[in-house]
Amino acid sequence: ADGRRVRAQDAVHLPPCKPTKVIAVHLNHRSRVEEFMAKLPPAPTFFHKPISSLNAHGGAVVRPERCRYLNYEGEIAIVIGRTCRNIAPADAGAYIAGYTVANDYGLHDFRDTDAGSMLRVKGSDTLCPLGPGLVTDWNFRGKYLRTYVNGDLVQDGGTDEMEWDMHYLVADIARTITLYPGDVLLSGTPANSRPVKPGDVVEVEAEGLGRLRNHIVTGPVPVRDDVGAQPTESEEVISTAFGGDWEFRGVRAPRR
Repeated sequence: ADGRRVRAQDAVHLPPCKPTKVIAVHLNHRSRVEEFMAKLPPAPTFFHKPISSLNAHGGAVVRPERCRYLNYEGEIAIVIGRTCRNIAPADAGAYIAGYTVANDYGLHDFRDTDAGSMLRVKGSDTLCPLGPGLVTDWNFRGKYLRTYVNGDLVQDGGTDEMEWDMHYLVADIARTITLYPGDVLLSGTPANSRPVKPGDVVEVEAEGLGRLRNHIVTGPVPVRDDVGAQPTESEEVISTAFGGDWEFRGVRAPRR
């Protein structure tokens, strides 16, 4: 407010939009589908991340104590610019304010109880960093999407491997759910989502959108054990966290 300028690396970043809701597609990148030995449904399916999960560039992502399977998922986020309801895919571009980078973190320790809703898996606090900024007039076609952990490339995909493009996703949701300015749709992740641990630095880079950086920390308090479902380490949890190696279910030695 006083007109001072600060270096970007010294600023405390905020999410580049103020959504009323964050909606994410389950499977969309073909490499991810192949990794899970899955088959895409005839149309995309979605889940919801509460806005309390929002985080920003440079923010700490919390892995709660007693949890082990916090996975990164580098993605591109669509940010809505105009109230949007019941539109054709060909018209969706006019309702998009722009795009930003996202990391759709998943706390798979709760997958056994929340696989249907994904509420705690994908919606726990800090698990939706967005940034570093909102880019307008960005053509999503033919762009790379990469994730790095401690400087090592761990995901290498792109928008051309998406089964359903950005305009389709917006039009699909807007058939029955009104989208408001600032609302966010997450468009899916490529193969090779894996667990990270406290101390790791995770960066997601999308061509033309910049590089989103976050670091993993341990939560200040453990997940309470006197209420609710507890973290688990089932085959469902491990297979999802380490890449959907379904052929090893029931025969893999327990992890220690």
